[in-house]
Amino acid sequence: MEQVLQDRIGEYLLPYVEDFIFDELSDSYLEKAGIADILSGVPVPIRKSELSGGLSTLTIAKNMAFIIGCDINFKHRDNYVAYILRTFTAEFVKPLLNEGIEAAAKEDYNYALICFRGALLIDPESVDALYCYGRACKDAYETGEGEEYIGRFKAESLEAFEKVTLKKPDFDLGYYFLGYAYLNLGLYVKAQLTWKSFMELSENEEQKVEVQEWLDKLVEPVKIEQGYNHILSGRYNEGIDILSGYMEDERFNTWWPLWYYLGVAHKALGDSETAEKDFIQVLKLSPSNIETMKELVELYEAGGDAQRAEKYKGKIEIVKSNMEKDRAEKQSHLS
Repeated sequence: MEQVLQDRIGEYLLPYVEDFIFDELSDSYLEKAGIADILSGVPVPIRKSELSGGLSTLTIAKNMAFIIGCDINFKHRDNYVAYILRTFTAEFVKPLLNEGIEAAAKEDYNYALICFRGALLIDPESVDALYCYGRACKDAYETGEGEEYIGRFKAESLEAFEKVTLKKPDFDLGYYFLGYAYLNLGLYVKAQLTWKSFMELSENEEQKVEVQEWLDKLVEPVKIEQGYNHILSGRYNEGIDILSGYMEDERFNTWWPLWYYLGVAHKALGDSETAEKDFIQVLKLSPSNIETMKELVELYEAGGDAQRAEKYKGKIEIVKSNMEKDRAEKQSHLS
């Protein structure tokens, strides 16, 4: 049974499959080529623009790689990979990477991602494919729109660069981009540690100056994140001691997580009045924050204020409904 792979971004690439039709190769051809054991009863992809021309083994392989790049859980994925490896070996990945790099240079990130995803299925150990994939995901979310789209591509980029640093721990650019991935997700402690590794490995003075500037800027955000972590670990007073020092700091007091974690700590310590103020401040900065509304519902229910509890339950349902409408609208555009 084929392994089902997690696919965060496939729905954005699946429409490219519509450029193909599928047909089976003749039994005589399969026997003659020595691939009947792989492709017997398996339809192969043919670009609609290629219908008038002949199909070479290279064209078949490229089309297969493209299809599985669009859909990494494609029904015949493993057959396609087996065909490519038998016919061309893992070296087939190199021209596929070049094609993806050329597409990325033209800002056709979807096409580039399809090439890199196909390459990774053919050679999962390819650090070059993994690195290129992370870069293309990063470029895609930096130029893309929509909270869900950006979030999915950020997660893919982060995971790719994490794997790069694990597979090739002496590769400085892996740490360089991973640091930015952590920074973009507000993971300041991880960004700091990652960039310190980059500084130890890199000989690129221009990039080192750039990263050092970020490291200097991260001193306070790292302290704030440590405050969050104290609260998550149940060390509420320690967390409050750190975070309360930034309540009047205009550089950071517009960060809604600052107030959210203060609210969580005050609530846990039984200071419901202060917790309520903290959570209300969160909603001023992040009006659709469902988790904060849930915290307020719990506060009001515990305090016997049924009217306010119902008010925020209603707001939660409205936000969820709007999210569902947005998701349905997005799906209709993709279909």
